[in-house]
Amino acid sequence: MKVCVVQPPYSFDFADSQKNFEWEMEAFDRCDESMDIIVFPEYTNVPAKASTQAEMEQSYRLYGEALTIKAKETARRCGATVFMCCVCATETGLRNGICAFDKQGNEVGRYYKQHLVNSEMHTFKLESEYTYEYEQPTILEIDGIRYAFLICYDFYFYENFANIARYNPDVLIACSHQRSDPHHVLEMLTTFCAYNTNAYVLRSSVSLGADSAVGGSSMIVTPEGKVLANLKNEVGFATAEIDPHARYLKAAGFGNPPDVHHNYIEAGRRPWKYRPGGSAIVRHDSVMPYPRLCAHRGFNTVAPENSLAAFGAAVALGAPEIEFDLWAAKDGTIVSMHDRTLERVSDGTGYVWDYTYEELLQFDFGKGFDGAYEGIRVLRFEDILKKFACHTVMNVHIKSVGNDATPLPQSTIDAIVGLIRQYDCVKYCYFMSGNPAILQQLRDAAPEIPRCAGASEVVGPDEDLVEKALAFGCDRIQLYKPYFPADADSYLTAAVEKAHANGIRCNIFWSDDPSETRHYLELGIDTVLTNDYQRNRLALEAFMEMKNG
Repeated sequence: MKVCVVQPPYSFDFADSQKNFEWEMEAFDRCDESMDIIVFPEYTNVPAKASTQAEMEQSYRLYGEALTIKAKETARRCGATVFMCCVCATETGLRNGICAFDKQGNEVGRYYKQHLVNSEMHTFKLESEYTYEYEQPTILEIDGIRYAFLICYDFYFYENFANIARYNPDVLIACSHQRSDPHHVLEMLTTFCAYNTNAYVLRSSVSLGADSAVGGSSMIVTPEGKVLANLKNEVGFATAEIDPHARYLKAAGFGNPPDVHHNYIEAGRRPWKYRPGGSAIVRHDSVMPYPRLCAHRGFNTVAPENSLAAFGAAVALGAPEIEFDLWAAKDGTIVSMHDRTLERVSDGTGYVWDYTYEELLQFDFGKGFDGAYEGIRVLRFEDILKKFACHTVMNVHIKSVGNDATPLPQSTIDAIVGLIRQYDCVKYCYFMSGNPAILQQLRDAAPEIPRCAGASEVVGPDEDLVEKALAFGCDRIQLYKPYFPADADSYLTAAVEKAHANGIRCNIFWSDDPSETRHYLELGIDTVLTNDYQRNRLALEAFMEMKNG
């Protein structure tokens, strides 16, 4: 069968939009009955660079409907499957997507770009909520051919190639701009994609001008990575004859029988060696919506606090945040427990820092549940990260060995920060401390990890937490209920107003009463810490239903 990728002219001058649109319309008319698959590039209905949301929407209104009609007509006239990438209307807003039209001119499916660049998020304000949800690769089967899809920025997320390969696509439709990469890089990316998905890749882009060494590179690539055509920055069509069901078989390791590349790789995959992944990954802290509940020391009314059981119960119920406390043991191992002494939470005695980690393991931390959790041992910070990295946001309370003005050994700070970086959790953690010295240490050691200013034992209830947050570059405060004055509502309202006016979020510690939790949410609190996660989760859900009407 004959495939065709189209490479229109493109301009960085928005005034050229009409001229480029007319070229696209003529290109549809130049397609003929010999073509079986026709692919047009990303933003076909925005044919010149839009610099504002208004310009993008203007192009969509002026050219979108006409190009869609022309694509359908071309599909019917040529008896071809046509793919056009464009700004698409959905019930929730405009998206960047590929529309697929069958030989009868019917729209038979869409793929929406999974990785949006900053301009799409913040300038064009395209709808993006769907990009934060788990989603299987889009596979459309049309006339017996299985199609997969990528759009522009999607090309850089190589971890997705192996996932696409699992669905055995025949052809991968790749619509792009990629206006900054040189030709050899674009060819490398495309051949790498074809080889790893074991599919023909039909890449349609835009020409940046005959003399440009970047962009363009519409091409047709076989599953083994052979380039059948590459337009570089030539304006026009690239065509080739292909057998879409052909597969590249390679030796599955030296001396082994031939197999597809994907099967060879899957036989030896070690997913625990890579970044955290899978359907349990949640939005990271900066895009996790508010208001939230934070499971204080885990769901500790059903399992011992600061235990995997308590954290697991909360995460399994969907807790967007968990909170826990960290100390350095005598040997420097970072462990999680609230108190500085062992008596309340274990059958040990004395201070946590007087024992090595191996010595702490001799104590039973399963107290308080009638023997149901007998034998639970102290948790290392690393144990929490191993199990829950990227599955929830972590409010990491760094505890002070001295009073709330004493710095920690730099080795302790470095160990905590190192573990967060090691487990790829920078975007999923924030530090909480009431100690100014520790807040400064954390700011110096890891400015990219957010900080929360808490109440200080030294200053007491009269401390202005917003000023403290501003002084140490914190993006949130944690209000402490035992320090509230008699007129708590007035105090909280003033604190929330001042914090929000300065771009600072407000946590509150704590509420286990659902009615109290709802009241705090009504006062504008962003995150409520709770020991009793399930009942208070229902209170949050009821509040959100009321708020959203």
